[in-house]
Amino acid sequence: MKKILIPVVPLLVIVGAGLLLCRGGKNIAMTIGDQKYQLCGSRESGKQELTLLGNIDIRQVSLAFEEDGRVDAMPVQEGDSVQAGQLVATLDTQTLSIQAQQARARLEAQRQTVLELQAGSRPQEIAQGKARLASARAEAAYAHDDLLRLEGISKNTGGRGVSRQELAKARSNDRAARAKVEEMQENLTLLELGARVEERERAKARLKEIQADLDLILHRIELGVLKAPVDAIVRARLLEPGDMASSQKPVYTLALTDPKWVRVYAGEKDLGRIMPGMGASVFTDSRPGIPVEGQVGYISSVAEFTPKPVQTEELRTSLLYEVRVFVKDPENILRMGQPVTVKLHTNE
Repeated sequence: MKKILIPVVPLLVIVGAGLLLCRGGKNIAMTIGDQKYQLCGSRESGKQELTLLGNIDIRQVSLAFEEDGRVDAMPVQEGDSVQAGQLVATLDTQTLSIQAQQARARLEAQRQTVLELQAGSRPQEIAQGKARLASARAEAAYAHDDLLRLEGISKNTGGRGVSRQELAKARSNDRAARAKVEEMQENLTLLELGARVEERERAKARLKEIQADLDLILHRIELGVLKAPVDAIVRARLLEPGDMASSQKPVYTLALTDPKWVRVYAGEKDLGRIMPGMGASVFTDSRPGIPVEGQVGYISSVAEFTPKPVQTEELRTSLLYEVRVFVKDPENILRMGQPVTVKLHTNE
C-alpha cells in the first residue's frame, strides 16, 4: 500500500495563502488526493446566505355540510380553483321547502288571530249585544209586571183568585228574566272591552314561536348550500351526487392557497444566524433560477430529534429546530410536499 507524501513547507505556503484570501471574503477549497477540504467561505460563494432544504407545507380544510341529507349537485372538480364564498355543493332540500310553506301558512293564520284580538269586537257585534240586552230587559219587565199582577189578585181575593202554582211560576219567570239581563249585560261589557291582556300576549307568543320555527327551517335550507370558506384548490372530491352527506362525512378536501410556508430544520450551530422576519429565497428544481421570496415567520423554541424526512447539506445532528419560511405565491407555483431549497439572507 502506497502512502501519499506531501511536502510540509509547500503545503504550509498554500494554506497560508488561502487563509489570506479568506480574510478577503473568498470561498476557498483545496483538494489533496481524493479528498476536498473547505478552508473558508460562506455556504454560497459571494453571498452571506444559509442554505437549507425542506418541503412546502400548506393548510387543508375538510369541507362538510352541517345538515344531513342527500347530495344534489357538486359543480367543482378536483384541481379546480375556488374563491371564498363560491358554491361548491348543494343538498336536496325539497322536503324542507314544503315544511317552510306549511310554517308560512300557520304563521299567517296566527297573525290574523293576533290582529283580531288587538282590534277587539266589531261594531256590529257590540250592536247585537246591546239589542240582546234590551230584549232581556223587556222580558224581565214583562215578567215582573206579570208577577205583580198575580200577587195583587191573590191578595185581593185572599188567595182564591190565583193558584199557588201560577204564583210560583210567575216568581220563577221573574227571577230568570232578571238573571238573563245580568248575563246580557256582562256579555256586552266583554264585547266592549275586547280580549283579555293575557289572551293577546299568549297569541303574540304563539306567533313568535311559529316565526322561529320558520326561521329554523329556512336556516336548514341555507345549510344545504356548501360554499368555500376561503380561496383554495380542490384537492379531493370525497362524495358524489346521490350520496348521503352528514357533518361527519367531508365532501371536499381544500388546499388553502394562503398562507403557504416551507418547513425546514436548522441545527444548533445555525440557530443563532436565523431571526424572525429574515428574508429568504425559495428555489424549486423545476425553476432553479427563479426564486420565490419569503421571510422567516416561526422558529421553534423546542428542539426535537432529527425527523426522518429532514434534508440538510451537512451531516445530520441529533437535535434540530423547526423553522417556517412563509412565502407569497400568487402564481401558485409551489405545491404541497414539494421539495425546495431555501436560502436565508443572514447578516453574518
